[in-house]
Amino acid sequence: MSSEFIFNLFYLLLSFGLIYPPAEFISAGFTIQNWFGTILGSEKERFVKYHIKKSILNLFIYSCLPAIYIDLMYLLGFVELYSLFVDTTTFWKIFVTSSIAIPFLALYEIKRWTDNNFQNHPIVRNLTKYCNNNNSWEAVASDIENEFRRLEIVSIRTNPIVKVVVTENWIIKVCPLTLFVTHQSDATLDVKEATNYHLSHISPSETQFLNIEVKSGRVEPFTIRINSNEFQDLEDRLARSINVLPEVKFHKNITEQFLEVFSETVKKNPRYHTDIELDQCIGCLQTRPSIKLQKQCPDNEVPGRNCSNCFCRPMWCLDCITKWFLSRQEPEQKNQWLSSKCTCPMCRATFCVLDVSLLDDIEE
Repeated sequence: MSSEFIFNLFYLLLSFGLIYPPAEFISAGFTIQNWFGTILGSEKERFVKYHIKKSILNLFIYSCLPAIYIDLMYLLGFVELYSLFVDTTTFWKIFVTSSIAIPFLALYEIKRWTDNNFQNHPIVRNLTKYCNNNNSWEAVASDIENEFRRLEIVSIRTNPIVKVVVTENWIIKVCPLTLFVTHQSDATLDVKEATNYHLSHISPSETQFLNIEVKSGRVEPFTIRINSNEFQDLEDRLARSINVLPEVKFHKNITEQFLEVFSETVKKNPRYHTDIELDQCIGCLQTRPSIKLQKQCPDNEVPGRNCSNCFCRPMWCLDCITKWFLSRQEPEQKNQWLSSKCTCPMCRATFCVLDVSLLDDIEE
């Protein structure tokens, strides 16, 4: 393996780490905002000004990465500077020329951003749309910064470079080069998509991410992507509820995930037939009973740990017996809930998920 190949691989990983820093880079302080913290100032004190400076700094450093690569290749003796322009392939000529031009284009864009009190900066353009009564964008920025200093904000980091901040009146998506901002009073949030990811092929556990579209009459719509476990924290901070489209199915928390898995497992069990006239479920009094507890699981070799027969007639709906089962589990042992046992609410017979049978006249 040549030293040039090792250098190329190292610089590629380093550049990727600067643009999209992994947890190791962040914990080690190997980030742009950590290196230039003195220039950027405090995000807590000057939230908008901090991100205006950060976007300018990010744009300039990103644009310099190709040129720095060419310089290091020359300094380390891998290439001759003259040969990059004359005795080389067309690809390298284009790459070298672009590496030199991109930083100058970035400087021109930065100058355009900073002219006329940052009026052309993408962050300021978004804030200007909320200016009322001839106020400047700085008044809107001051309002956001005042709310950001309070303790009641919700901040959700969706990935290493993007986070969502919700204050009393504002919804903000923080990106490397801009801020997407909307006021809660005229915003609607719709869950457009829910995507499941299996964490391991060994474990059935999975994580779920939601794509939530934020729409407003003043600004262009934007999408925030969060873990479904953080959905409730986000909704609790908002002044209005989040709309979930009918075709989107997601779990708001670990409890709802368990309830669904338990129900799906029960549907695979053998059904139970009864001719008894049934009353309402004694748990919710809202629907008729839909399950019967009957021992179906095999005995194990541990005495006193086996399930037992339940002779109660059907009295519970599936939702109620599932919630009862969950209420009897240890909160710290979430990975063992489905394999655990519980007792019948009436006769105290021990049962597991394999002993819960749907009545044969119940539609799935």
